[in-house]
Amino acid sequence: MTSLKTVNNFLGKKRLAIVGVSRNEADFSRGLFREFQKQGYDVVPVNPGLTQVEGLTCYPSVEHITPPVEGVLIMTAPAVTNQVVEDCARAGVKLVWMHKGGGSGAVSQTAIAFCQKNGIEVIEGQCPYMFLPSSSGFVHRIHATVKKLTGSYPR
Repeated sequence: MTSLKTVNNFLGKKRLAIVGVSRNEADFSRGLFREFQKQGYDVVPVNPGLTQVEGLTCYPSVEHITPPVEGVLIMTAPAVTNQVVEDCARAGVKLVWMHKGGGSGAVSQTAIAFCQKNGIEVIEGQCPYMFLPSSSGFVHRIHATVKKLTGSYPR
């Protein structure tokens, strides 16, 4: 299970990549991207199918980002997550967050095993909105409360 210490370590970084940012401005990934920006993070979009997101250069992979990032939030399908963590390892990234809100999320057991073998810390299956200070959204606070009541909130 993910520890709150690891979550706080991730959120304590200032330069982060979000892999899987959608071209659709109304997509959940874009909203989360904007929320990280609003909270003062230097967020780098990664999507091989885009060249710009929110006016910023969008990179095809984590390896292409310069200067490098301190952590990576993965918002892809699990099969893609496997490739993303290999890319993170090559780029020297030692901290990844495999997003999961509703739906299947980005969590992949194969990717988790790869990270453990390669010294990459993993946050698996949590939604950052629950942990971001002053994040907007009543739903996210409810989500966090339910997880606390059911014992699935990181400790």
